[in-house]
Amino acid sequence: MAFNRIEQVGFKGVAACVPKNIYYNKDYPLFSESEYEKFATNVGIRERRVVEAGVCTSDLCFEAGQQLLSKLNWEKNTVDLLVFVSHTPDYKLPATSCILQDRLGLSNQCMTLDISLGCSGYTHGLNVASSMLQTGQFKRALLLVGNTQTSYASYYDKSVFPLFADAGTATALEFDPSAPSMYFNMGTDGSGFKSIIVEDGGCRNPVSETSFILEEFPDGNKSSRLHERLDGMDVFTFGIRIAPQTIKELVSHFDLNLQSTDYFLFHQANKMMLEKVKSKLKLESSKVPINIDRFGNTSCATIPLLMVTEMRNALESNSMDLILSAFGVGLSWGAVKLNTREIVVVDLIEI
Repeated sequence: MAFNRIEQVGFKGVAACVPKNIYYNKDYPLFSESEYEKFATNVGIRERRVVEAGVCTSDLCFEAGQQLLSKLNWEKNTVDLLVFVSHTPDYKLPATSCILQDRLGLSNQCMTLDISLGCSGYTHGLNVASSMLQTGQFKRALLLVGNTQTSYASYYDKSVFPLFADAGTATALEFDPSAPSMYFNMGTDGSGFKSIIVEDGGCRNPVSETSFILEEFPDGNKSSRLHERLDGMDVFTFGIRIAPQTIKELVSHFDLNLQSTDYFLFHQANKMMLEKVKSKLKLESSKVPINIDRFGNTSCATIPLLMVTEMRNALESNSMDLILSAFGVGLSWGAVKLNTREIVVVDLIEI
């Protein structure tokens, strides 16, 4: 495992933006009534936010970033690092972070960086941005994290289509000598890369005529090689194993107190998965907020979206000890222990 202790970095604010368009899974015609009820009970997703054609992850992150900077009263020329985490960029090149630097009106002296990750991306982005800030050479950073992966989902694949939703988020970080430490435990197992994959469209398998062909699988689901394919059982088994393991290792390595943690914020992948993880760690339900029923799986955006929709008052009014846990595509994962002190939280943005 890759352990990292970050000093002198303050978590200053968070914002999230989702599409106004709500898709209700009960209206998905490929579900029978009994299939929907089973899905809603076990997976937990009843409705999702879905972008309209032409809206990209960068558009959602731009709105979140713009409003967060405004509420913080940060001058745009004081932001000297922008990190964009997503696997749904605007283009293959240039990097979307460059485009966002210009759209947000940040200084030309601002360094930008793209990180191509999905479900675990928020923890990785926090680690990278905070590591750079703690040197003192960078003073303020904007971490923009999100996905619009509904564009990757085959309508004819019941194992994928009802799961995913769209969101973009912004987190403000600042060099702060008085800030409490952040603690990280990160890991990767690339041998499982096929468990969540879009097979064509990259340099390994360029787009060809066969990329668009809908293939039917033994379970009756259909998708092309340009759609996201998910081995649900592999991912479920991986998630319920790695999330508690990573948190236990984090707590043990840094000699932290698990019981003093105010809230545990997990990647919102699957309701049953969250229940299993909660049970393994013997956590009280009141300490594990959830919003998957209303927002679905927004990949790397789930944790900051959870902060905005479920924890705004607590985060704005109090100092909070939090443990964040994310896991998924890669396969990759991360757990973070951090403390927030009356941070700025922007009302949920809808566009």
